[in-house]
Amino acid sequence: MVNEPINPVHAKIESSPKLNRDVGDMKRTIPLLLLISSLFLVACSNAQVQSTVQEPTPSETPSPTKTYDDISLPAFSEKNFDGRDLQVGKVLGKNDKFTRYFVTYKSGELTISGIMNVPTGPGPFPTLVLAHGYIDPKIYTNGRGLAREQKYLAENGFVVLHTDYRNHAQSDDDTNIETNLRLGYLSYTEDVINAGIALKNSGLAYVDTNRLGLLGRSMGGGILFNAMVTKPDLFNAYVAYAPTSSNFVDNFNKWNRMNLEQVGEIENRYGLPEDNTEFWQDISAVNFFDKITQPVLILHGTKDESCPIQWSENTYQALLAAGKSVEFIKYEGEQHAFVPKWEESIKETKRFFNENL
Repeated sequence: MVNEPINPVHAKIESSPKLNRDVGDMKRTIPLLLLISSLFLVACSNAQVQSTVQEPTPSETPSPTKTYDDISLPAFSEKNFDGRDLQVGKVLGKNDKFTRYFVTYKSGELTISGIMNVPTGPGPFPTLVLAHGYIDPKIYTNGRGLAREQKYLAENGFVVLHTDYRNHAQSDDDTNIETNLRLGYLSYTEDVINAGIALKNSGLAYVDTNRLGLLGRSMGGGILFNAMVTKPDLFNAYVAYAPTSSNFVDNFNKWNRMNLEQVGEIENRYGLPEDNTEFWQDISAVNFFDKITQPVLILHGTKDESCPIQWSENTYQALLAAGKSVEFIKYEGEQHAFVPKWEESIKETKRFFNENL
């Protein structure tokens, strides 16, 4: 700001006797004012410091960790799987493209039987575990189910281990299988996961442990979904053929709801879906799709009378929503057994595994 010139009148007043007395009084008053001002500033400063000091707050109580039922996918994912002792037994058949063997491996304390097709040649070959659909254990025989897939994939250069599951063929029996089977296929899922681990631990020269895939059909597709979310890095690619629902409530409503004896037992132990929503969410793979790390192919017929295609539609949309790599191929008019379009579907299966293993 520009300084204004001194007014001459003011200059004259400064030399008057009265002003001299006033100036003397001011000289005596200023030190007192300065002292008062200093005390005021100190008081304000102390008040400001006190106002900024935070009172100590009690430490926050940590949120309790959620606990899961033993029959749940989160609890299952913490299980120590120890698939091991893969034994390649007698030759069951042979042609110029592959040899078929009887095999066993350990799944926990149980011995699980199965078959293994090994392509002719030095290898190592990409390797697949096959999880079959529901077949009554009373009529099931070693290697039954997925016979077309076993043969085709072996002829096209894949080692194929088809697991029988516990309580099937020459496998050991599990007395708790009924309850566990009805609630998420977890016992069979354990056998599938341990099949993959047993292959990795086998030391077989023709097994490429870095190229390991899983194919599941029908109930085996539901088992595949469980494996995807509980041990996501074990298999490198997944193919689900006409799978059951990834929301286990759908499966329960279709196959168990009308069995009053089963329903009564489950209701007493866990509650029904409408009564214990949290439990049923925890045994449904769809609620854990964020865990998935590897690509998925879903194959389903539009006229499937056993597993409605809407189940796969819902699974596909949930995988997309979770940001996962997924392909979904629908076969118009195809039923659950996959007959007219089977050759087309198995070629897509081979293509997908070749691209991702």
